[in-house]
Amino acid sequence: MSFYEQLRHFADSYFLVVMFGVFVTLCAWPFRPGSRRHVDAARHSIFEDDHDGE
Repeated sequence: MSFYEQLRHFADSYFLVVMFGVFVTLCAWPFRPGSRRHVDAARHSIFEDDHDGE
């Protein structure tokens, strides 16, 4: 088995599982128990410099 075939097998099987795990982790990260303060700060950060046109 050539090196290319080994990399291809790895990418087709294990790397797909790893990337799915990363995707699920990143999607679930804002919902972890200790993140409410950070999520609220990010949610309101867009309005910090908003003075209603004044």
